[in-house]
Parts: sequence; structure tokens; C-alpha cells
Amino acid sequence: MTRPHAAPAGSDADTTGRPAAPGDGTTPAVTPPAELRRHLAARLDGAARAWFDQALDEATAHPGTHGPISVWELRLAEAGRRCGPEHADTARVLILHAARADAEALTRVYYQGTADERRAVLHALPHLVPGPEALPLVEDALRTNDTRLVAAALGPYGARHLDAHAWRHAVLKCLFTGVAVDLVADLARRARGDAELARMLGDYAAERTAAGRTVPEDLHRVLALTEAAPTQGAGGPDVPHGKES
Repeated sequence: MTRPHAAPAGSDADTTGRPAAPGDGTTPAVTPPAELRRHLAARLDGAARAWFDQALDEATAHPGTHGPISVWELRLAEAGRRCGPEHADTARVLILHAARADAEALTRVYYQGTADERRAVLHALPHLVPGPEALPLVEDALRTNDTRLVAAALGPYGARHLDAHAWRHAVLKCLFTGVAVDLVADLARRARGDAELARMLGDYAAERTAAGRTVPEDLHRVLALTEAAPTQGAGGPDVPHGKES
């Protein structure tokens, strides 16, 4: 498939350091869909819940791609208005899950969508794409200055599939942009014993100190993680970790 070109993220792109965590108390990328649905249904009012149930029914009945745009894709665009911005991430992830969106469909939604829709796609990846096919979406999000996209890109899917070089630079980007490292999935395991990450963190701290700027507290936290001895086999067969070739 020819990779689409990224369109501008739109006016809802976040470059101001707003909190990157979802607003409804859930973590869509790591919470099982059945639990997400129960959580969301308990928090929507009658009209929003009726719309949401219909959107899921439509996505379940007509998954995949039908015509230029599927009905479930239209529902993604409505989710913020219908369910409220604090619940929109969860609603969109569940619609994508009900539609059984594959890597190709998720790529189309990502590149054609708003920043909010792109973030939902990133949250949905660990539920829908077992392999690395959607890694270009993570890499695209990490090139943006939208802190909420950066945080979503570093969820479980990014932790599983980013190679060591890209992952280290993504952690540094969190420090540059103010994304809390608590939002980086699998941080402790991937940082453990990573001497190259420790070197990069030390260089960054030295640059800031020389410029008379404060060193982020999160940097010290990550640096402490790198000092722990690596656990044998901790990376697992599908996690590209350690020294690059």
C-alpha cells in the first residue's frame, strides 16, 4: 500500500503541554475493550449512551472498509461532540475495535483525521495490530510537537515495536516537551541497564546545566532506571532493545 502523506494535525493539535493522559480515568491503550466499554457506559448520559451503542452496532455490523468512507469512520468524527471530550478517546478506541480496523484502515484514519482521531488510533494499536505494520504511525506521531500524540505514541505498541535508537530519542523528546515519563509504557524494563540511554541523558543534563537551565526531575528518574542491572531475557523476542546493529 502506498503510504499517505501526513496532513497537518489541525487546530486541535496540542503544543502547549496540556496533560497528555485521557480525561476520564481510563487508559485506552492498556485497558481491555470490555472493561473500557463498561467504564464508558456508566459515565455517559442517556442520549450519549444511545448514540454510542448505535455507533458500536454499526461498526460491528459493517466492519472494514465500505465505499469511500465507512459509517464507523463518520462516527469517529462525531465522538467528541456526542460523548464529550473527556470520553472521546475511549469511545473512538471502542468504535475502531468494533470495526476490527486493520493496519491499512488505521493508517487511512490516522492520516485523514484530526489530532484527536490520530491519538485514538495510536491508543487502539495494541488492541488491533499484533505486528509492526503500524509502526510508521508511531514514528509520525513522535515527529510532531503535540504532547498528547507523543504520549500516545509511547504506549504499549510503541514500547513493543520501536527499536532501541528510536525509543531512546523518544524518551528524550518527552523530557524536551514536558511529557511525563510516567506515560511511557514499559519504561522501567526498557531503560534497565541501557548504558547508551544513560549517556544521552547525561549529555542532555550537562547541556542544560551549562546553559543555566534546570534539569527536569524526570531525567533523574530515568537515569536511575538505567543504573539497574539488565534482567536476562527481559526484552522478549518481539521487543527491539539494546545495541543497534
